[in-house]
Amino acid sequence: MAAKKTTTTKTALKKAVPKKFGIRSRPDRKLAQEKARLDRLTVELICNTAKDVHRVILEHKQPDLTFPVRSLKNVSYSIKRGYFEIGKQKKIRTLTVNTVKSFAQTLRMMGLSKELVEGNDFATKRDAYYQSKNWGEAKFEEQTESDTVMDDIEALFSIHGASREQLRFVPDEHGGAVAGQLIVLDPDRETGEIERIDCTRFGSGAYSIPSSVEHLSFETDAKFILAIETGGVFQRLQTHKFWQSSNCILVSMAGVPTRATRRFIRKLSDECEIPVYAFVDCDPYGISNIYRTLKVGSGNAAHISRFFCVPQARYLGVTPQDIIDYDLPTHPLLDVDIKRAKDALKNDPFFHAHKPWQNAIEQLLRMGVRAEQQALAKWGLNYVIEEYLPQKLAQPAKFLP
Repeated sequence: MAAKKTTTTKTALKKAVPKKFGIRSRPDRKLAQEKARLDRLTVELICNTAKDVHRVILEHKQPDLTFPVRSLKNVSYSIKRGYFEIGKQKKIRTLTVNTVKSFAQTLRMMGLSKELVEGNDFATKRDAYYQSKNWGEAKFEEQTESDTVMDDIEALFSIHGASREQLRFVPDEHGGAVAGQLIVLDPDRETGEIERIDCTRFGSGAYSIPSSVEHLSFETDAKFILAIETGGVFQRLQTHKFWQSSNCILVSMAGVPTRATRRFIRKLSDECEIPVYAFVDCDPYGISNIYRTLKVGSGNAAHISRFFCVPQARYLGVTPQDIIDYDLPTHPLLDVDIKRAKDALKNDPFFHAHKPWQNAIEQLLRMGVRAEQQALAKWGLNYVIEEYLPQKLAQPAKFLP
C-alpha cells in the first residue's frame, strides 16, 4: 500500500478503518514533517559544531566545546513552566594534550550520530560503545565513558531542541506497559503503512512502549491516564479491566519511569488533551524520585525536561493522609528514607515551590512510616479497584500537585 494512502488524517482514517475511539491525535503527516525538520536540525547542529572546531584549529588556536552542568544545583523550577530547566553554569572542554582523547571521542560520537540520522537508522547505547572499537586510540574502554559523552552531546544540543533520541541513540531498556482505551497508530518505517495497535486486546498482557515514540499517534476517548508505580498493581487493574469500568488508560512505570515511558505519557496527554494521575507508593523514594521525575524531570537531565517530563501530572496517591484514613499497614522509615525526605525539603526546587508537598513530606517524617500501594490489599485483594480508586477519582481537585 502506498504511503500516500495511509496518511493518518482524520478523513483518511474514518474511511480506512472502523472507528472504535475518537481520533484526537496529530495526523501522521505532521509527525513525518516534524521528524524531517528535526533530522535536518540535528545534522546542521553537528556539522556547524565540527566546522567551528575545524576553523579554530586552522587559526592555530585551541578549540573548545561548552556543555551545561548537569546537576540539581544548576536547575531552576517555576510553576508556570512546570518542569526543571537547566541553569547557566557551564563546563568547557578545551582541546589540550590531556583532553585530546575525550575531545576526539566527542567528535567521533557526533559523527556517528550524523551517519545514523542520514541513514534513517539508530544505535543502542551498547551499540555505540562497540562502534567505538573501530576508532583507534579514540575507542572507549568502558560503556560508562561512552554514555557520559553521549549525555554531554545531548546536553550541548538540547538548547536547540535536539534530544538523544533525535541524535538516534536509544536506550537498551524497554519502556513501560500500556493497557486500556487506546489505539496506538504505528507507521511502518519503510512503507508508511499504519499498524493499529488496540490496547484493549492484549488479554492478560499489555502493549510494550518502544524505545522511541516520536513516530506514534493515537486514537482514544479515555478520560484520564493512570500512571502506576508497581507491576503488581498494574497487573491487577489490567486483569480486572479497570480501564473499561473507568474509561481510562493504564501505564505501568515499573519504578522510576524510563525516558520512553515519560515521553509516551507526555505525548499522549498533550495530543489527546487528557489528564495524568500518578499512583505510587507512599515513601520518600516514590514521592521524590518516581513522581518528581515523571512530573518535572531530574537534576542531571534537566536539559531535556521539556521533552520528557509530564508537568500536567497530579499525584493521586498513596499519600501520608491515606495511611491514616485507610488504616494501612506500614513499615518504619529507614535512615535512607529520612535522608531522602530531608534532602527533598532542603534542596529540591520542586518541593520548595509547593507548600502542600512540604506539608505531606513533613507529615510522613513525623509519622516515621511508609506504605506500599499493595497495603490496600489488607481490606481485600480488589479493594483498590472497588473502593480506593473510585473514592480518590471522585475528588481530583484534592490530588497533590
